[in-house]
Amino acid sequence: MKSQKQNQGELKELTVKIEKDVVEAIEIMSKNSGLSQADLVVIALKRFRASHLDYLRATPPTE
Repeated sequence: MKSQKQNQGELKELTVKIEKDVVEAIEIMSKNSGLSQADLVVIALKRFRASHLDYLRATPPTE
């Protein structure tokens, strides 16, 4: 995963307010992994997006 390039192509800024403990965990994970905080957030969001394509209406709705 560390060898994968994140945030390639055109970038756009997103400002969000999230729980303090989540921010602190990302800071620790960044320090321990050597990955930037931005890369960790992008990885997490891409995984969430892949698991929830229904939110994008990219798959037929399930019952």
